[in-house]
Amino acid sequence: MIDTKALRSRILDLAIQGKLTEQLPSDGTAEDLYQQIQAEKPKGSKAKNSSTTSSQLPFDIPSNWYSCTFDSINGFVPKTTNPLNNRDATYELYSVPNYPLKKPEILKGGDIGSAKQLLQENDVLVCKINPRINRVWIVTRHTDHTIIGSSEWITFRNNHIDSQYLCYYFQSPFFRTYMQSNLSGVGGSLTRAKPEFVKQYPIILPPLAEQKRIVVRVEEIFRLLDIIDEAQEKYAADAESLKAKLITLGIQGRLTEQLESDGTAEELYQQIQAEKQRLIKEGKIKKEKPLPEIKPDEVPFEIPKNWKWVRLNEICKSVMDGDHQPPPQTTEGMPFIVISNLSNGTLDFSNTRHVSKEYFDSLSNERIAEQGDILFTVTGSFGIPIKVETDQQFCFQRHIALLKQLDSVNTNYLLHVLKSEFVYKQCDDVALGVAQRTVGIKPLRSFLIPLPPLAEQKRIADKLDEVLSVLL
Repeated sequence: MIDTKALRSRILDLAIQGKLTEQLPSDGTAEDLYQQIQAEKPKGSKAKNSSTTSSQLPFDIPSNWYSCTFDSINGFVPKTTNPLNNRDATYELYSVPNYPLKKPEILKGGDIGSAKQLLQENDVLVCKINPRINRVWIVTRHTDHTIIGSSEWITFRNNHIDSQYLCYYFQSPFFRTYMQSNLSGVGGSLTRAKPEFVKQYPIILPPLAEQKRIVVRVEEIFRLLDIIDEAQEKYAADAESLKAKLITLGIQGRLTEQLESDGTAEELYQQIQAEKQRLIKEGKIKKEKPLPEIKPDEVPFEIPKNWKWVRLNEICKSVMDGDHQPPPQTTEGMPFIVISNLSNGTLDFSNTRHVSKEYFDSLSNERIAEQGDILFTVTGSFGIPIKVETDQQFCFQRHIALLKQLDSVNTNYLLHVLKSEFVYKQCDDVALGVAQRTVGIKPLRSFLIPLPPLAEQKRIADKLDEVLSVLL
């Protein structure tokens, strides 16, 4: 299983080190932002000591970032109110117990037992009491009533800093270590972080534009982890089902963001067809009959609007099975691959049969596998795709198909599609026979494939490779 809690923590630590985003000269420097904050800080919020340098940090930060103290950029000037003095008024109360609900309590003043902090939208609340010291909450307005908060919150206010960036920063293991380092009280739930110490804790400040990019990047990754959490909860007892679910989500475009800069799959499809026409003219592949147009009732699920449904043969150089005439075997020569050499999910050359070099040389190019091509079993244990990752020459039996790849399609993406339950169902729907059911080469060429733009194909393949490796 994937430890998504640990991954979230790791992502936050990478984010506050500048390792998730690009540093752009056009952003300016965080020191300029810091000086602007100092110039505009309200009276009563001036820090006595703002010194902290990047050399005091346990890691390097980008050169256009800035390190300062919590208090030096906190514009919050504490003001309190006692709701009991206005018993009939209604308040939005940010209390620590209500944090899991992600919305404040709406209460009459007479139902609130003590004085509270006056808050405003975009304030960032950092809990100081154990065991809830990891809670960080951004104030948002839910009503027109006065917003107040428990004294168990340490409040941070600065309109020049992205509140969500601060929220992620305060939730990072780096900052949490500081929060746990100086506690007062007897122990357990009676301990609290000391505000006078928190004032001197370091804040790592990127330029505002990069703060926003960090937030976008972290939220993109967290959305993926949310999907993984949901899938793991549903398929907790079955790792194989979990893998299948993650692949399904990937090939539906639900693990990646669709970027306008990627262009469209329709544009990619036209490039692929132009590449195939060029290869036909050069005599490198054969001209084939057009495949039937995809009808709306064939489409099994929705895909992003910049994707395109295609048929398998339309995005491969060729799709061909092995020679239907069993070749004469020899004691040595060229390896002859059968399904048993693929059944464990890898291309296994141990215990292979052999055929003569003369037989191998007589085969057409569409039956000669090259590094980067995909083998696909079509008889008996059908539906097993294997990427050819060796330059060793070999040939294969007719129970195996060879998908020769084009440069315009990401092989690893196509490999994941072919591993999906969606493709296996297509195999099962067309397989004929009783003892050994076979997927015919013509139906295989017509299989439906969801095609994203090339850049997104790579993002999907990379994400799936990353998350599935944890489950192996």
